[in-house]
Amino acid sequence: MTVDVSSIPVVILCGGQGTRIREASESLPKPLIDIGGKPILWHIMKTYHAQGFRRFILCLGYKAWEIKSYFLRYGEQASDLTIELATGSVSNHGAAAEDWEINLVDTGVMSGTGARIPKIAHLLDEEFFMLTYGDGVGDVDVLQGLELVQRDGVVGAVTGVHPTSRFGELGLNDQGIVINFAEKPASSGWVSGGYFAFRRSFVDYFDVNDPDLLLEREPLQTLTHEGKLAMTPHEGFWMGMDTYREYAALNEMWANGTAPWKVWND
Repeated sequence: MTVDVSSIPVVILCGGQGTRIREASESLPKPLIDIGGKPILWHIMKTYHAQGFRRFILCLGYKAWEIKSYFLRYGEQASDLTIELATGSVSNHGAAAEDWEINLVDTGVMSGTGARIPKIAHLLDEEFFMLTYGDGVGDVDVLQGLELVQRDGVVGAVTGVHPTSRFGELGLNDQGIVINFAEKPASSGWVSGGYFAFRRSFVDYFDVNDPDLLLEREPLQTLTHEGKLAMTPHEGFWMGMDTYREYAALNEMWANGTAPWKVWND
């Protein structure tokens, strides 16, 4: 590694509503839905911080103020308090603050994932930046992607994962008889795990006049067609939180002390 990762910005897309996890929360933006009493966004940031990153840019959308409010009150929520009602003074006890620099930018409620990037481009002040979504966790080595984008001809790198299917997979013989039934098999192919590393020049791939632009469409597809997008394979744990079942599974892992994505020390 030839760069100081503590100076590299980590962009997190936090505009989602979590419409498929209404049972978990009717009122919160998706990145604030809890895993073990902490927002999934916090878990994602801890994963990056454990690998040396400390600068975060949060692209806010739906209920942006809720996320701003969470970090404004972070010290109070994470510690015991002494409050002097007569004077209004508040003292925090017992919780060390995270060594994080956080830019919270309202990038629009209805903006596409790609339309949010130009709105934070002025904050990308290093040659490289990281990017991920605010709704998935994994024991991903994000430094591998950063190493790849330092190679000549590579502009972006994405972590490839084998997702677990929500459906049973059947193995058949020539007569159509089931010879194997896997309840929740892992895919044999690669899909995007949503952990990216980019050169800053990637911002030139975005149409600043398209409010519906999706990161996964023109920007990444153009990069792919040019042969400038690399992949780092991840054989470890990864899970998106798109359904209540996944929300419950992640919380159960955390409660049991078996959360594979907890790569940091308390």
